[in-house]
Amino acid sequence: MRRLIATTVAPLVLLAVAGCTDSGSGPPDSAGASPAAPAASLPSVGASASEVCTAAQRAGSSAVQTYVDELGLMMAATGADDTSGAQAARQRAEEALTGWRTTLRELSTRATDPPLKTLLTDMADEVEAKGADVDELDETELDRLQQRLDQLCRK
Repeated sequence: MRRLIATTVAPLVLLAVAGCTDSGSGPPDSAGASPAAPAASLPSVGASASEVCTAAQRAGSSAVQTYVDELGLMMAATGADDTSGAQAARQRAEEALTGWRTTLRELSTRATDPPLKTLLTDMADEVEAKGADVDELDETELDRLQQRLDQLCRK
């Protein structure tokens, strides 16, 4: 299990670093971290591609950071034979993915740019297809989709 987590965490750390920059403060507090951008900060329906991109990138960065942080806590708890701590961290990691998926779906309904709308839907579908199970996440596909988002958002 540690090997699986280690192979999952490394690409996600790279994804978080290679993703979009967020000028916000440091990593979220893992105990009460918001897995994605709050609904109040989402752009309105028909928002510009730039606004949707910014919200999608912020949500992805936050979700991936929370996910990585919680996997680290899960590994530490597992190493300390803290089953309940490991399970709680796992649950928070899964919630981060679920929140990200929900935000991506919401943003896809607000985007007016067809390629961006399609990409956000594809990203949400990929997260949903794998479920929220941290053992089933295909970080390579998510990285590929994130790179496509970054390319579209640089236009």
